[in-house]
Amino acid sequence: MQTAPHPVTAAEAVPVPRPQAARPRNAGLPLDLDWVAGVQANTSAIERRAATLPGRRSVKKDHQAAWLCKAISLIDLTTLSGDDTPGRVRRLCAKARQPVRGDILAALGMEGLTTAAVCVYHEMVETAVRALEGTDIPVAAVSTGFPAGLSPFRLRLAEIGESVAAGAREIDIVISRRHVLTGDWRALYDEMAQMRAACGEAHVKAILATGELGTLRNVARASLVCMMAGADFIKTSTGKEGVNATLPVSLAMVRAIRAYEERTGIRVGYKPAGGIAKARDALVYLALMRDELGLPWCQPDLFRFGASSLLGDIERQLEHHLTGRYSAASRHPAG
Repeated sequence: MQTAPHPVTAAEAVPVPRPQAARPRNAGLPLDLDWVAGVQANTSAIERRAATLPGRRSVKKDHQAAWLCKAISLIDLTTLSGDDTPGRVRRLCAKARQPVRGDILAALGMEGLTTAAVCVYHEMVETAVRALEGTDIPVAAVSTGFPAGLSPFRLRLAEIGESVAAGAREIDIVISRRHVLTGDWRALYDEMAQMRAACGEAHVKAILATGELGTLRNVARASLVCMMAGADFIKTSTGKEGVNATLPVSLAMVRAIRAYEERTGIRVGYKPAGGIAKARDALVYLALMRDELGLPWCQPDLFRFGASSLLGDIERQLEHHLTGRYSAASRHPAG
């Protein structure tokens, strides 16, 4: 059933401090294969609903600026390149501390706004942790043989432990896609549960690599199994697949989150990643979360954008809001 749109207010969009530590984590539950087998996904209906989302809600002026500031507070500012250097990561962390030029933040009354986290490879975790000292911005590390997840399992678990020891407070793990494609839900559950245990106190985001799972039904079932195994977040993509975050995939995943919360009372977060580069896209995803799951899922403890270029476009839109002019992208460097 299509959810009716709600009026959007600027007050709802004001970023709030991340209450992650206060919210109970997802402890998981025993694998329920009957529940998994009963999960279906009406692809045509999901695609029809997704097609309506970009045009269903239009926010303008102060309301739009407020929601764009909200979007900034939800970004996992990311660099996952083979040519990453400590200098690049330090610049990215400086951008996370002050994601928008100071004059723009002051004019908007948004001094102190930061991104939700900084996401890097394990090799750069210590550099990022040092660069973010004195803030509450966590470092997230991609792990478990990212992006393919095909290294030996013992090494994938060891990688998690190394990143946690280096100071990562969030771990983005990748699942073994073959378990989904062959319907081996027990293997996926056991793998996810062991990865969750290896994370200890660090929050774990399970990357499904949805572009490689074949069907929306597989996406929905994999989402449910990962939540049963204790994932704190489920995430669409590594950003390295041919197809990354899409609105149909997002609908399938957030509805799995809703079903899990309705049955268990536990709220699990959602992170679309890959291909979200424009401010207007961020607004559509926020509208989706608000309509499908409610305002609690518009806070950084339950929703993140995995992005690198999104922030630059949002900053340009905010400057346009204040001045009426679009500036060159070079005026808003990523770091």
